[in-house]
Amino acid sequence: MQKNKVVGVTSIGQEGAEQYRTLMKQAVDVAADWLTVDKMFDGMPIQTLRDQLNHIEMIPAKGVGDRRALQEANEYFLQHALQVHHPLCSAHLHCPTTLASQLAEVLINVANQSMDSWDQSPSATLFEEHIITQLRQHIGYAAGDAGIFTSGGTQSNFMGLLLAREYCLKHYPTYQKHDLVVLCSEQAHFSVQQSMLLLGFDDSAVVTIACDHGGRIVVDALAATLRDLALQGKKAFAIVATAGTTDTGAIDDLSAIASLAKQFEVWLHIDAAWGGILLFSQRYRDRLQGIELADSIALDFHKQFLQTISCGAFVLKDAANYELIRRHDDYLNPIEDELEGVPNLVSKSIQTTRRFDALKLWMSFRSIGAEQYANMVDYSIDLAQQVAAYIDQSDKFELVNSTQIASVLFRIKKHALGDKDSTQVHRFIAQLLFDEGRANLGITRREGETTLKLTLLNPHTQFEHVKALLATIERLLTRC
Repeated sequence: MQKNKVVGVTSIGQEGAEQYRTLMKQAVDVAADWLTVDKMFDGMPIQTLRDQLNHIEMIPAKGVGDRRALQEANEYFLQHALQVHHPLCSAHLHCPTTLASQLAEVLINVANQSMDSWDQSPSATLFEEHIITQLRQHIGYAAGDAGIFTSGGTQSNFMGLLLAREYCLKHYPTYQKHDLVVLCSEQAHFSVQQSMLLLGFDDSAVVTIACDHGGRIVVDALAATLRDLALQGKKAFAIVATAGTTDTGAIDDLSAIASLAKQFEVWLHIDAAWGGILLFSQRYRDRLQGIELADSIALDFHKQFLQTISCGAFVLKDAANYELIRRHDDYLNPIEDELEGVPNLVSKSIQTTRRFDALKLWMSFRSIGAEQYANMVDYSIDLAQQVAAYIDQSDKFELVNSTQIASVLFRIKKHALGDKDSTQVHRFIAQLLFDEGRANLGITRREGETTLKLTLLNPHTQFEHVKALLATIERLLTRC
């Protein structure tokens, strides 16, 4: 029988292993060379990048081979990629990554486990269950493994609201769908509105509550809204509290909100996609006081946990509530498996095929330990406070508001702008710094005014880096 010649597909055996070893070494060399470049971005304009790609046949009839494909990926992608490990790549919650996370990606990719059923991911399934168990301990939940790894905060928030809705419909059957609303702060993540849309609600079903100057939900206003809803015959089926808003890192008063949720019999979901890192802080853990009172929690590890994208988790306080969405299919997670104690994680997830991203977090903790995580997060918060104090004393810049984690919002003072348009100047400076590969500054609006943002997640970022950046911005004012 003639052997089928297959090119470019990983195979078992010595020959397959040697092909893999050779190509992976070349890929590592390409990646390592890229890391030696200290410029954050090469500044190639959008249209030039488009023109380059327009000359490449994306789906050729005949392949060019692995080595050529790698060369082209380096030339057209990697050389123009954003260097997230740069100390001033600080526009977003977009982090550098641990070496252990990068190592884990190699194992995840070669094994290609699908986390939906035991017979597709035997050892990986148990790893994920054990990691969830450990995370629950740090949160302050009871022992168990009710939780699942997700693609990130958006998916985790959706799962929280999905379960909250199903819980409400089951336990409060006198309410109809049009009676239901969700409460969150004005600074809550947009995924709350997005999730409600996916759940079949319109925008009117999301009631936003005012925030104080620091970006935290006003608890008295939340209480008043809950009372008003009751008088209107409406039911809040969930309150979404935020532990780490995107712009300012603000953390709501979780204990006070939990007390209201209990009083009004409302599911409490906490979006701790960013602030969840404080679970491992030595000095700032108390800022999450009350998180253990939530019915569900969203965590993101591809933020300040420094994991490669994507890596998040949804953690559920009461495992019994998984019954609200549990489904069985004979080919994937038959009921017989459950009766025999065979874990099929698809029963906990809204995803079917899913990567073994939990390995990245496990390897990172095994490699550097919880103590170093604590040191890194505490360092970032301390750095943000140092930068904020420096800006507050500046003649050219003004601090917009304080942070509870590691972001700093600031803008150029009006007297330094003169008669120049504030929005145009701030946007011009941020774009110029980006195009020249010096820094990636966030641009947002705060109280109606354009504002610059530093998100200081990188443990290699030093105070001197930020001081030099601010001096550069002062010089650039003359070019506006």
